[in-house]
Amino acid sequence: MKSALTAIILGALAIPALAQMSPLGLWRNVDDKTGEAKAEIRIIEAGGTLQGKIEKRLTRDAKPGDVCDECSDDRKGAPLLGLEIIRGARKAEGKDVWEGGKILDPENGRNYTLRMTPIEGGKKLEVRGSFGPFGRTQTWTRVN
Repeated sequence: MKSALTAIILGALAIPALAQMSPLGLWRNVDDKTGEAKAEIRIIEAGGTLQGKIEKRLTRDAKPGDVCDECSDDRKGAPLLGLEIIRGARKAEGKDVWEGGKILDPENGRNYTLRMTPIEGGKKLEVRGSFGPFGRTQTWTRVN
């Protein structure tokens, strides 16, 4: 009885830790060149895949009416605030990696193959966008 209770308590304590090892939540990304915080992106699960939208813009020159002029798909002309930049990522079997989706760079309108890996106990998220053999990785920081 005592060991069963201990197992239940330990199991309940482990649930928040497991939940953190996922891309779900609110993340802050930073400009690669300036080191300035750019945006906060909320990643949610919808229909079995992950999607991420810009929830808050943090750059000094951000204007409320800014739209995605460079986008060439259904997001062309859409407001940057609320813009869906992550689509279709799924958890890789047996790994804490989400891939198979796309990430949009609203500055150039390009979609890149996406790979997201929680690191540092889920406090940070490595976000890799690639096009063929080329790509770059950003480290996003969990806001909540």
